[in-house]
Amino acid sequence: MRTNRRTTQKPDFPARTAPRTGSLDELDAVIATCRACPRLVAWREEAARVKRRAFRDWEYWARPVPGFGPSDAPLTIVGLAPAAHGGNRTGRIFTGDPSGDALYAALYDIGLASQPTATHRGDGLELYRVRITVPVHCAPPDNRPTTTERDTCRPWLARELELLRPTLRAIVVLGAFAWQALLPVLAEAGWQTPRPRPAFGHGAEVMLTHAGDGRPLHLIGGYHPSQRNMSTRTLTPAMLRDVLRRGAEAGGLLARPHHGGPGA
Repeated sequence: MRTNRRTTQKPDFPARTAPRTGSLDELDAVIATCRACPRLVAWREEAARVKRRAFRDWEYWARPVPGFGPSDAPLTIVGLAPAAHGGNRTGRIFTGDPSGDALYAALYDIGLASQPTATHRGDGLELYRVRITVPVHCAPPDNRPTTTERDTCRPWLARELELLRPTLRAIVVLGAFAWQALLPVLAEAGWQTPRPRPAFGHGAEVMLTHAGDGRPLHLIGGYHPSQRNMSTRTLTPAMLRDVLRRGAEAGGLLARPHHGGPGA
């Protein structure tokens, strides 16, 4: 088990470190060293010690899980946090758990992933001009990060979006937690957000404009593909594909459907 037994870092480690990273590769590497939240460090490492029976032969990642996808992605997908026996085990976000099974299958169906399954870091999966990230990079107990943990982790997300900004055109936001975490980050980065802040909902769409250069950014909300949401059909595979397709269209990755009549 590849865990680092150093003492927990100070809470300002992300705020001090993230702005100094010069590339997404560097950011991803330093995220994986973070030990700024004692509760999350303890939980992710406890999950790796105890394991689930199905994964007893696995060597768990048991570290913060960085984002996944190319550095020139026009579309970013923002989720919640790694699962204790998913990303915390595999080292890749949304990999090895039911949420990832739904998400990667949907991305494959619309042509944004090279394969429909994500099982481990060396499985050959590639994303096509899509980046996946989260507001909280460590697995939280009961999938519920605290507001303090969210805010401590925020500089990682802020720097990731800053590094993606030259090509970023659209963000699909999966779940209310991600929506609420993302809007302040975008506002602090100069994106003009409506007042009052737009409410989250499945299919919610908001167009932001950057105060500096006028560049637009399209936000699309979607229910998180959690096992509960999928099993209760609060979110169906078709609904998930729809919001991802809309994000891909807004990002220029897919042609928008033509709804006009002759001559339109």
